[in-house]
Amino acid sequence: MKYIIDRFEGEFAVLEKEEGGTFDVPKTQIKGAKEGDVVLFDDGVYIIEAEETEKRKAMIEEKMRKLFERE
Repeated sequence: MKYIIDRFEGEFAVLEKEEGGTFDVPKTQIKGAKEGDVVLFDDGVYIIEAEETEKRKAMIEEKMRKLFERE
């Protein structure tokens, strides 16, 4: 299952579920991650999905560009 790192609070990462809602995971389980990263939970381990994170960032940047674009 894939999640988005919403934020960090103390020693926890707050992960956002695809279907909505959030839950906390100890930061030690997602080493090297940062806010906005897409992570995959597979076989008891959280893995940073760098390619998926970049795709998501590009999509958000495009939406922001269109939102603030002047005609």
